[in-house]
Amino acid sequence: MSDTERVSNNMPIMCLGFGEAGQAFAAGWKRAGVPVDISAFDIKTNSRSHADEQRAAYARHGVTGLERPGAAAVVFSLVTADQAEVAALDATVALAPGTLFFDCNSCSPGAKRRSAEALEAKGIRYVDVAVMAPVYPGLHRTPLLLSGPHAEAALEWLHALDMSAQIAGSDVGVASATKMVRSIMIKGIEALTLECCLAARRVGVDEAVLASLDASMPGWNWPERAAYNMERVATHGLRRAAEMREVAQTVAELGLPPDMSRAIVEWQQRVGEAELDLGSGPENYAGRADRISEAMAGTPRAAKTRAAE
Repeated sequence: MSDTERVSNNMPIMCLGFGEAGQAFAAGWKRAGVPVDISAFDIKTNSRSHADEQRAAYARHGVTGLERPGAAAVVFSLVTADQAEVAALDATVALAPGTLFFDCNSCSPGAKRRSAEALEAKGIRYVDVAVMAPVYPGLHRTPLLLSGPHAEAALEWLHALDMSAQIAGSDVGVASATKMVRSIMIKGIEALTLECCLAARRVGVDEAVLASLDASMPGWNWPERAAYNMERVATHGLRRAAEMREVAQTVAELGLPPDMSRAIVEWQQRVGEAELDLGSGPENYAGRADRISEAMAGTPRAAKTRAAE
């Protein structure tokens, strides 16, 4: 029986980790009518403070919540970067030989290779997967890169699951390296936006600075981009910081100094720790910059902002 036939027969899929990515994939599969049975395990299920919330997420998405990892034909590992290798090791006990293990976590190539070695030793087919865009609004159609010796079988499954994927290479680490190196720029622009705009607001020159950036980089619409970048960091900063630690490790593995990557970690971490909901309140860059600035250090707003109030 081919992998495609297994999907058509509603063979089970399991999500290890059921946060934003897992929920987005499940919602997309359901909306597209993909005929699979989905189960999920998330460590929050075993946390007193988060268990009810996690079980509600399972129910909301029509997913069978598990108390521990279980068996499945295909597993999507969607945990935080710092838990990816732990999840892979746990999976070596729970999964049967032949299972396809999609490691979708934002880890360094070295971390992916270590996970692959542990799983392959148990006969579990490991696939290095890089998620190349935010999972909203793309859901299960978010672009994926695959690499490793089982990439062809993985591609068959993903196409049957109505997912968007392409093969980056035959070696584990190629897909993750592509994402890791790209993140230096993507997450770096977010960090630079924060440092630039917060400093500009405090000294009262933000409008002039952003106008100058718009003139230098036509089409970027810096006020709108700055507001978007701030919301992304406030919402996902802790996860981005964890990813950037892996990026720094990737750069170090390549024999280069990861100075920029480490600096990006600091900005993503401190804004993520502020736990601000920038989806509510002012949607412009100025209001968001002020909220972040105040949360960071309790320091006063720019003089022109105080005068306006």
